[in-house]
This record gives sequence, C-alpha cells and structure tokens, in this order.
Amino acid sequence: MKRREFVEMLALASGVAALPRIAVAGERVIALEYDATRTGATIPRDYVGLSFERAQLSNPGYFSPENKAFVRLIQGLSPSGSIRLGGSSGEHTAYIGDRTVPPTFEIHGPEHNKLNREGLNVSIKALQNLRGFLDATGWSCLYGLNMAHATPEEAAREAADVQRILGPRLQAIQIGNEPDVFRNRYRPPTWTPADYVAEWARFHAAIIAAAPGLKFAGPGISNKLDYLTAFAAAAPRYPDVTMLTGHYYAMGPAGSPEATLDQLKLAEAKTATFKQAGYTVVEDARRVSGLPYRMSEGNSCWDGGKVGVSDVHAASVWGANRMLDWARRGWIGVNWHGGGYGNYSPIVGTPSKGYSRRPLYFGTQFAQNLDGATFLEANAVPNPDLGYYALHQNGRDRIALINQGDAPVTVELPASPEARVMVLTGPSAAAKDATTLTTVSRRPARRVTVPPVTAMLFTLAGRRG
Repeated sequence: MKRREFVEMLALASGVAALPRIAVAGERVIALEYDATRTGATIPRDYVGLSFERAQLSNPGYFSPENKAFVRLIQGLSPSGSIRLGGSSGEHTAYIGDRTVPPTFEIHGPEHNKLNREGLNVSIKALQNLRGFLDATGWSCLYGLNMAHATPEEAAREAADVQRILGPRLQAIQIGNEPDVFRNRYRPPTWTPADYVAEWARFHAAIIAAAPGLKFAGPGISNKLDYLTAFAAAAPRYPDVTMLTGHYYAMGPAGSPEATLDQLKLAEAKTATFKQAGYTVVEDARRVSGLPYRMSEGNSCWDGGKVGVSDVHAASVWGANRMLDWARRGWIGVNWHGGGYGNYSPIVGTPSKGYSRRPLYFGTQFAQNLDGATFLEANAVPNPDLGYYALHQNGRDRIALINQGDAPVTVELPASPEARVMVLTGPSAAAKDATTLTTVSRRPARRVTVPPVTAMLFTLAGRRG
C-alpha cells in the first residue's frame, strides 16, 4: 500500500478529513454506474433480526424488560426488528404453561456440542416477560414450536398462549426447526419432504383450532432445499402462511480446518451449507407460493461460530455485504443466530455479568442504515472482493461499497458524493473488539479508495437519471 493511501485509510478510520486522492500510475479503477429508473427490491423496516435458542426461555429473566442493558443493545440495532426463537434446542424444550421451574442456567448458547437438554421449558411467565421485552425494544417475534417431540395438541396449547400473550408482537409461528434433518434423528429413515408437509398439516389443523387467526412461516430448513420446494408448493392451500423461511451458514462446522477468513469472503465457501444454486431454488419457491423469503437463522460458521473467524472484524464486513446482497435479491429479513457467548453472536453476555458487542453487531448496523431504501440497478467490472450497491432512500441516491479483500479498491463513483461518509472499519481482518462504525467528513471526489476490510456508504450530491 502506498504511503498516501495508508494515511487516507487512517484518516477515514479516525474521522479526520481525508487527504485528496492522488491517482497512481497503472492503478486499476472500477467505474460504477447505475440507472435510477430501474428499481428493485425495497429493504423492509424490520429487515434486521436476531435468532436465539428456544431453550433460552427456560430462564424468564433473559428476555425481560428489566434486562435494560440488553434492551438498549437491541434498540441500537433497529427500532423495529425481529427476534426468532427456535434452534436445535427447540425440539427438546417442553411447554409447562403456568407451572414455574427455577432456571438451571442463565444463558443457553448456540453451540451444538454443548447442548443442554435437561430441564428445558417454556412457561407463561417466560412468555409474559418476552412480551414486555418486545414492547420495550419495539421488535416482533418469529416463534418456533417443538415438532420433534411434542404432539399437535401440545403445540396447539402453547400456540394459543403465545397468541394471547404476545398479541401484536407475534410475527408468525414456525412449526419445528430444520425438519429436513429429522430423518434418522427424530423420524424414520423413510422420512421425506411429503411426509413433513403432511405432518405439518396435522399440527397446523390442531393449532388453528385452538388459536384462530394465527400467522405461520416455514419450513425453516437447514440445507435440503427439496423441503423448501415441497412446502412452497403446499403453501397456497394455507392463506395464513405469510412467509417462507430457511437457514444459511457460510461455513461449518466450527472445528473444520476449512472454516477460515479466506473462505468466509468467498461467495461460496467449500463447506457452505447454502450453495449458489440455492438462490434459484429460493426464487422458484417464492414464485410458486407467492410468498416472501426470510433467512430466519444463520451466520458465518455453524456450531456456534469459530474463534478467530466469527468473532473478528472481517465478520462485520462479511455480514454487511451478505445483508445487502440478500436484500437486493428480495429477501425480507436476516435473523443472525447467537445468544450467550456464541462466537458469532452480535451481542454476547448475561444479565448478571453484562453485555458487549461483537464485530457483527456493527456490520448489522451498517446495513440497517439503509432500511426503507430501494435498490437501483448498478453495474461495474466485477471484483471478487468488492460488493457494490446503489439505492434510493429518502429522496437521495446512495452508494454502498464493501471491500472484503486485503488490498484497497479504488472506485469511480457515478456522481460526486457529499462530504459525510459512513465508514465501517477496523485495524485488520483478524482484529477483535476494534471494529468501528462512524460518520466522517472527506473532501468530495468521485474517485474514492475503499481500504481493506472496510465498508463505506456515500450519499450522492446529485441524482443521476
């Protein structure tokens, strides 16, 4: 990196006005263009979401309005996001109604190999506290029911109480978690997508009999897309199904030697649970069902995330890019999985010991700044490290540039930007606890250099036709 580029990068990161950019002989400049007349998807106001293990409800003090530090951190992500409750523990968590059982733990993290299956429960007290927490944060809830070990009648009893207590804060009910992995685990080796759809229908019938008017989402699959296809084909028979859902993990498991920072920034890592071809399947499912699609659980590396990959600065920039890419495809939301001290969790901690933000928190904030914006068709010579997005928001055109690479990338903007620029940056890809999201001032110039592992959000001074 040239000395002047290094000084400019430091200036951007520190909030000092950047020095004028001097072109370097032979430097490759990416020319970015966009068409303001060709519009795409609009990012919903509740696009930002978090996902937690359903077992966390065993401790009613976690999702509680009295957990004020947690409430503030949730509010810092979005004024109107979505909390999803489910995960692997959901299939081992029983509903106990108005009984009270002292919690055996304060937090229940997402690590599969540490899954505590003893004494997991959901009580009316936990649901009441959850309602207060949702009211305090302004968020809604995508609520998962136990399908593997509960009967339809047991699920219906719980759903009726969830509907009554959560009220308007209830976004939708999901029946089961990752039904595509039930075979040989909770169901016989002959378990198929058709079997799942038939069993889902039995649960649905019992639930709506007990709780008329509920909305549903599904199928919440792990990675077997034929279950999504089967559910989408059946969905038109159920007007109360309001969205399709599925999971996404860029890599995994956490113990895999191939789960690395270099792999994370690829469009498709070697161990990705969701392949690039899956985007076409999702689009077909949306078309067949007439329903939107939400990524209801996912993150960088399954099995709780990987130290040095999921909990470092690179994960923040990766997360920002994923969120904008999925929003551009028309997905209506992203629920990052986490909780407890999960390595990939945007927020970690406990009510008794306090909370802190991991790098992904700041990447999520970066993307959230564009909620309500509409994508515009943008074009540039492809660069594998650069994500670029043109959007129209509140009467202004904006450009987001996300560089996941190890070298700076220079871009010629389609018009002069305003002086103020939002910058998501850190000292290195592997840095911990040093990610910053700030708004800085720089001398307006169409040619901009995005430092390594950095995202920048520009507002154009004039709109192009």
